[in-house]
Amino acid sequence: MNFTIKEISTSKEIKEFVKFPHKLYKSSKQYVPVLDSDEIRVLTKSPSLEYSKIKLWLAVASNGEIVGRIAGIYNPRSNEYHNQKRIRFGWFDHIDSKEVAGSLLACVEEWGKEIGMEQIHGPLGFNTWNRQGTLTEGFENTPPVNCLYNYPYYSHILEELGFEKQVEWIQIKLRADGGVPDKIKRINQLLLEKHKLRILDVEEMKREPKYLNNFFKSYNQSFSNIDNFIPLTESEINKIAKDYFPKLRKELTCIIVDQQDNIAAFGICFPNLSKSFQKAKGKLYPFGIFHILREFKKYDTIDLMILGAAPEWQHKGISSIYHTFIATNLERGTIKYAITNPQAEDNSANKVWDRYGYEPYMRRKCFIKDIEYVTQ
Repeated sequence: MNFTIKEISTSKEIKEFVKFPHKLYKSSKQYVPVLDSDEIRVLTKSPSLEYSKIKLWLAVASNGEIVGRIAGIYNPRSNEYHNQKRIRFGWFDHIDSKEVAGSLLACVEEWGKEIGMEQIHGPLGFNTWNRQGTLTEGFENTPPVNCLYNYPYYSHILEELGFEKQVEWIQIKLRADGGVPDKIKRINQLLLEKHKLRILDVEEMKREPKYLNNFFKSYNQSFSNIDNFIPLTESEINKIAKDYFPKLRKELTCIIVDQQDNIAAFGICFPNLSKSFQKAKGKLYPFGIFHILREFKKYDTIDLMILGAAPEWQHKGISSIYHTFIATNLERGTIKYAITNPQAEDNSANKVWDRYGYEPYMRRKCFIKDIEYVTQ
């Protein structure tokens, strides 16, 4: 097919960039559109742009129809943190065409050459708070709002273009209404007493700035060895705190602190809002906000968003405390299922799910390829 690739920058073009997936996935029952306004803010006003650079491209057919999009991201903090020379690609969507996909990726790769990068990898955002990973299994399932969905041909085309797996993540779905045996509850109480820990009240956390600072200090340390992770900056922390922390629900949040009020471990869940976001169709007004608020009050599935422990508390069994706390809160309610955030397939923490009845839900990959330089 005849098409051209153009780099974009105007407000009108960025809106077209953001809205393209809605048309591409119009017939999909699983696709979950995020809010257009949120996407535009991330692409143009994210605090991550204080240190990252981003370029956007569209593939446009001869009849004017958009047939693909891609973002290239240069993240020097990530390269310095991991001692790498990589350029990222994200917001990568396209029709079933190897030619279109390859041409879009070539734009990012060429930019990578210009700035001396050695590899190209993705799909990724600025950091792990952005959606990432090409879906490779579980196409029949609906993802949480914070996870990407794509057609099966995406991964096949990437492999045909010479990309290989960098890291693979799994997501599982488990029963959330089974409760916790009294024996486990007693063990967890003993753990709290033994290590002189306590469960922090969510409202206290919202009120006291020190807990917010301690939480993100623990967060940055907890995931320091995760693939493609970079510690959040102060600006990023402030933005996340403003957007998410007022929405924390007491029954879905367990923050464990030590005697000095440092965060030892944490488990944060949110209502699964995929159905309401599908109804909103990328727009908050006039009806999107109604659908979202209604599902936020009445839901039967939760997303296990952030689960972790500070390095000094890892491998001491205290993750069982927040699992037990949340599961106990859910056993008498209307919530039936929980869906985990993507976790690396080789993560030893995945063993905790063995005590629950669970099933594979989704599998996704980050792909990588060496950038080839032509020697003269």
